Amino acid sequence: MFIKELELKDYRNYQQLNVQFENKVNVFLGENAHGKTNVMESIYVLALAKSHRTSNDKELIRWDQEYAKIRGRVQKSNGTLPLELTISKKGKKAKFNHIEQKKLSQYVGNMNVVMFAPEDLSLVKGSPQVRRRFIDMEIGQISPVYLHDVGQLNKILQQRNHYLKQLQTKQQTDETMLDILTEQFIALAVKVTLKRFEFLELLQNWACPIHRGISRELEELKIKYKPSVDVSEDQDLSKMITIYENKYNQVKVREIERGSTQFGPQRDDLLFYVNGREVQTFGSQGQQRTTALSIKLAEIELIHNEIGEYPILLLDDVLSELDDHRQSHLLNTIQDKVQTFVTTTSVEGINHETLKGAATFFVKNGTLEQVQ
Repeated sequence: MFIKELELKDYRNYQQLNVQFENKVNVFLGENAHGKTNVMESIYVLALAKSHRTSNDKELIRWDQEYAKIRGRVQKSNGTLPLELTISKKGKKAKFNHIEQKKLSQYVGNMNVVMFAPEDLSLVKGSPQVRRRFIDMEIGQISPVYLHDVGQLNKILQQRNHYLKQLQTKQQTDETMLDILTEQFIALAVKVTLKRFEFLELLQNWACPIHRGISRELEELKIKYKPSVDVSEDQDLSKMITIYENKYNQVKVREIERGSTQFGPQRDDLLFYVNGREVQTFGSQGQQRTTALSIKLAEIELIHNEIGEYPILLLDDVLSELDDHRQSHLLNTIQDKVQTFVTTTSVEGINHETLKGAATFFVKNGTLEQVQ
């Protein structure tokens, strides 16, 4: 798949933008703080209905405006499909094929993107929250049901935490409501956990040979899911529910004392091992970068395998962060098969066939102009 046309209205520093793209590498060239990343981000937001840079949607709306609008036309194997997202202070409205979608979980997945930005290098060494967000965003693109389950889980989690706080402060004394909320929480937690196990096994199958190739056959990558409850991928649903219920009985008193949920997918993590050693703690910076790159390249292949189309790749200022070897591996992998967007202040020093045939756009003060 590829995005043929992008239209922005009052998005970040763009008052109005309408631009056509080809199914190849597109380079956004310009000084920092002129709007390169904003265009890149708008493609990501159009696909996933949320930004990779901020959780505050109001930041996406141009100064003093009521709303921002992103429109795009996406070419897929079964035809061209229009997508539209309106972001206002009241919330978001998403349209697919001109029809408004009641839930964002029904909208996400119509256009698939993989983003690789400098902050993604912190996927390995950053906080567990970064890794959980990565898992949720990637599974959500190929499984709308998962996205819906995670949304429901977060709602129940909020209610549960609120009730635990009330029990902690003695505003409530009846624990029956806590038991009911816990039962709902566990049912969703188990579904989410199972899907994460399944996804990470697929991701590892793709990432392992890619990592081996980048490391010149010297390193073996292993990805391990680390749940906060003692469950494993070889257990069925009912077994997992029993383990979760036992955990609840163990921590119930502590939860009431602390006024917050002490177990569940919102506390899980992801571990990466290279040659048996945990990369987060013991890996060199080079190993951490190779791991992050392997994961991103694996995502591309995994999505292609799941939906039958390659996703759109967004490389936001990341080529300058990679050495020549990793850079070449990345560009060789995407050559002639993935529509790619690259932001950079300069293409000097990036000597690769892929960039020689690229469409180049010069970005300055919220304007985009194709270099002929």
